[in-house]
Amino acid sequence: MPSFDIVSEIDVQEVDNAVNQARKEVEGRYDFKGSKAEIQWDKKEIILTAEDDYKVEAMGGILQTKLHRRGIDIKAIKFEKKEEAGGRMLRQKVLLVQGIEKEVAKDIIKLIKDSKLKVQPAIADDKIKVSSKSIDELQECISLVRGGNFSIPLQYNNMRP
Repeated sequence: MPSFDIVSEIDVQEVDNAVNQARKEVEGRYDFKGSKAEIQWDKKEIILTAEDDYKVEAMGGILQTKLHRRGIDIKAIKFEKKEEAGGRMLRQKVLLVQGIEKEVAKDIIKLIKDSKLKVQPAIADDKIKVSSKSIDELQECISLVRGGNFSIPLQYNNMRP
């Protein structure tokens, strides 16, 4: 039976490249000369550390630009609240959103079921598996979900005829 998966994934290598580009730009910018601004990346989250609010905001903007240029959807990153880091420093965590949360998965399945398409969606871990007897129905389902406005970026893979 034909099927495909709806997933929310990030290319970690592209994020790594974007973070390195952002670091280089921060090091080379005139307004960051002599400051203790840094970007840390540990494969799960990005931490922006700087002396004042302006520099943290500027680093966030640089990071967003570099991620977007590398093909990472901006919906896939989530900026947390700024916090004191000691020594008059500010810290802001940037989380990478991967996988489909249960609430979002339920919204996607509700959208598919309300459309009356002859497909069977099912939640499997952090992805949604959709199957049907007709490939045309699956393609209509992909178009339907693409038109939906969800808080995370979605990809469609493993299309099996």
